[in-house]
Amino acid sequence: MKSKYYYPAIITKDDCGYSVEFPDLVGCNTSGATQEEAFNMAEDALALFIYGLEDSNAEIPKPGDIRKIAVPKKGVIAVIGCDTMYYRKRFCSKAVKKTLSIPSWLNEIAEREGINFSQVLQNGLMRSLKIDSAGKSLE
Repeated sequence: MKSKYYYPAIITKDDCGYSVEFPDLVGCNTSGATQEEAFNMAEDALALFIYGLEDSNAEIPKPGDIRKIAVPKKGVIAVIGCDTMYYRKRFCSKAVKKTLSIPSWLNEIAEREGINFSQVLQNGLMRSLKIDSAGKSLE
């Protein structure tokens, strides 16, 4: 599953600070009082927007060519990136209960050894998905 995305953003300085607009993502806008805050807010806005598209199985638009974006006089183009897997792990970390079956002999040995079944399952899933404990791809 893809989790890293990069989109061009138009950043415009105005009297209140900096506004950020993603031309390829209608409705994905944010702002910040300082340039640093605007960049941080842009990353959060992008992650939240794409995260919402992923969760609703909506089509995720391809980023446009930065050379073809009309930029206002007081604006500049910046490429903003986000990692939705990191965002998902950071803001959606509630535990869910899963029912599974294993052979009774394996259960007996694991219990005797004090194995934490939840931790073993999490580690196995991360290995299978090729992600680390932060949800970042190992590839």
